[in-house]
Amino acid sequence: MSFQPQQCNSLLYHTSVLLESEKTAHAFSTRLGGVSEGDFASLNLRGSCGDAPERVRENYRRLCTVIGASEERAVLAKQVHGDTVRAVTAADAGKGLLRPVDYEADALITDEPNLPLFVFSADCIVVLLHDPEAGCIGAVHAGWRGTAQAIAAKAVEAMAAQYGADPARIRAAIGAGIGPCCFETDSDVPDAMAAAFGEAAGPLLERRGAKWHVDLKGLNRLQLIASGVPEDRIDVCPLCTACRLDLYWSHRKMGERRGVQGAVIVKK
Repeated sequence: MSFQPQQCNSLLYHTSVLLESEKTAHAFSTRLGGVSEGDFASLNLRGSCGDAPERVRENYRRLCTVIGASEERAVLAKQVHGDTVRAVTAADAGKGLLRPVDYEADALITDEPNLPLFVFSADCIVVLLHDPEAGCIGAVHAGWRGTAQAIAAKAVEAMAAQYGADPARIRAAIGAGIGPCCFETDSDVPDAMAAAFGEAAGPLLERRGAKWHVDLKGLNRLQLIASGVPEDRIDVCPLCTACRLDLYWSHRKMGERRGVQGAVIVKK
């Protein structure tokens, strides 16, 4: 696979060959290599779960360090499973980690350097985007509701409208998330996907008895292709967060008493 494991001391993360660039740096975190303890051990990036704030900040510092960035400049969002894309500026540096977030969004985009954009999940899909020529980047959180609302495609559209990105130049990497092996649902999820994608969703929805199994990573890939991103510029991590509890937190398997992993991209 073109997702590669990287290790710095005890910190384990993944990178995508497609996103490797002299102009950007990125990482898809695992739960390994941080300082949090107990239910949040060890690289927890979730600040609202009862973990000690100083430990969460140290975890961000460690992850930012491996990509040559500063956690003091990190930009997070209040993720609400919606379709809002926020264009980030220097005025947003530190929001979500050092100071409160005053907006809701499930995708962040920017063309400014030294602003690490973070999205996080514990089964949902995370997507990182980069147009090397336009010099812009994006980070997307796509749960099933966000997927049905085309949040990844809307991030591509916003990068084009805001920064002159060309979807044909955009490189995308879809990180680890719950796979169809474990994402078992009632009919509400496949109904939403069929409404959003039409017949194209069919091969990514499988009925097994009374339940459905849904390929969220495949649906986000399909969405990116429909928005103009070339198939050969979309990287998909095959790892399932619910299968690999040794590497990831999973809301489906662990409930609320857990941390989150994240994805980060920064323009150098």
